[in-house]
Amino acid sequence: MAAVEFVAALRGLSPRYWGTHPFHRRLHEGALSEFELRTWAANRWYYQCMLPQKDAAIIGNCPVPQVRRDWLPRIVYHDGTEEGDGGRERWLRLCEAVGLDRDEVLDERHVVPGVRFAVDAYVTFARTRPWVEAVASGLTEMFSGHLMRQRVADMLANYPWIRQADLAYFTNRIDAVAGEGQATVDIVVRYSDTRAKQEAAIAALAFKCDVLWSMLDAIERASVKE
Repeated sequence: MAAVEFVAALRGLSPRYWGTHPFHRRLHEGALSEFELRTWAANRWYYQCMLPQKDAAIIGNCPVPQVRRDWLPRIVYHDGTEEGDGGRERWLRLCEAVGLDRDEVLDERHVVPGVRFAVDAYVTFARTRPWVEAVASGLTEMFSGHLMRQRVADMLANYPWIRQADLAYFTNRIDAVAGEGQATVDIVVRYSDTRAKQEAAIAALAFKCDVLWSMLDAIERASVKE
């Protein structure tokens, strides 16, 4: 495929992104109970804390020094440069804002099997598939920027006990995905240099969308146990 056609095929997967999931729609509408918010935050934590391992797997499999250098800041972004810093810490603060104790988040007692299975499958994909496919799976960032901006506005409007500072994970992440993943798109286009690799990249992004959707399915089921 020509590059334009290839990128269009990747962007064409946007309807499968979890922004359209019924649970996310209810989150934005302010329709979630406090229990549902806690269930969401505690389970999403498992995804957040595994992202650095996914990114480390990409670096470990990639033979291209410049790509490794470019990818390394993603690990630092999530893990921080020291304890108490980074995306993981910002997510823990959100968990506390919705009524969870830090210890119950860290020991993963609320993580349901469906979420654990989906996230572990994603990390295994990054470890075992060609590195370009693993990079392509992260192109959901093409679809996330506008959603995060809307999430901050909607959560502040609909959940009055949540403060702007509690949403630092999202407000910080908005800047990180402001370019709609263009740097990642450029890598995938450059190194998907055959039709087979292009099709594998599209399949990888579709797989990631399925992972995220499956996570919300599992969270939605778990949150009705109140």
